[in-house]
Amino acid sequence: MAATIPPFPHRHLISVNALSAAEVKEIFARAENHWRRNRETGKRTDALTGRSIVNLFFEPSTRTLLSFELAGKRLGADVATLPLAESSVKKGESFEDTLYTVDAMQPDAIIVRHREIGAARAASELVSASVVNAGDGVAEHPTQALLDAFTLQQKWGSLEGRRILICGDIAHSRVAGSDIPLLTQLGADVRVAGPEVFLPESTAAETFNDFDTALQGCDAVMMLRIQRERMGENQAPHLEDYVRDWRLDAGRLGRAKPDALIMHPGPMNRDVEITSEVADHPRSVIRAQVESGVAVRMAVLELLMEARA
Repeated sequence: MAATIPPFPHRHLISVNALSAAEVKEIFARAENHWRRNRETGKRTDALTGRSIVNLFFEPSTRTLLSFELAGKRLGADVATLPLAESSVKKGESFEDTLYTVDAMQPDAIIVRHREIGAARAASELVSASVVNAGDGVAEHPTQALLDAFTLQQKWGSLEGRRILICGDIAHSRVAGSDIPLLTQLGADVRVAGPEVFLPESTAAETFNDFDTALQGCDAVMMLRIQRERMGENQAPHLEDYVRDWRLDAGRLGRAKPDALIMHPGPMNRDVEITSEVADHPRSVIRAQVESGVAVRMAVLELLMEARA
């Protein structure tokens, strides 16, 4: 007799740390089905017909916003995106009052991106809708971590024992904040590397301040951009020095394993943290990450809505 899968126990998705290994496995199983369907002509399902989802992005976004919109629509939900540049936020309305207003319209889910750490968790305590954290300050970006891990699983089958390097502005990266614990949970050996000013005070990952050393034996290399909007004046290293010491080019890539995968969560600053030659390399999975994002977010929305039933 086949074992029954327990219902998804979460009302919100705020942090990858809330997810068990079994729950991540279920998300990936759903995402695999959606990934296959998304490559067919008939992409739309009726799984969330009658449900409504609001995208509430207080920061600019291309990949995350568009993929959440497509995810909701392909599941059959009604999806609305609040254009904050034209909203009452510009008139001085508070974060809390904006949430109360949106929630009063009875959406089933609100996707929140905000510059402040903890904004998504605060939102989950203010509204009756399910909340998905689409990035809060320098803290977390859980669906990005899930899509990154899903992309690697599709390539390798398992992350167990794989060595993954995340390089660049680690301290200001919410992507790193979610990727490190999730990839570690899935059995990967995670390294981080960057200039001293870009390294966090504490992390579960092995830390390097020399790029060439960090690359040795790596199965995948994820490059991050400099998060200038999240740091103080004169905090970033001189650009020429950074490019010289920390840009991933074909020569440096050769220090990783011969079949090492190349990753970037976007947006890329070509020829700063990564050369075009490497970004467009046959082993680059950067576009695969974007494709995975729609499927993974479909899986997350589907499971959260099932948990509300």
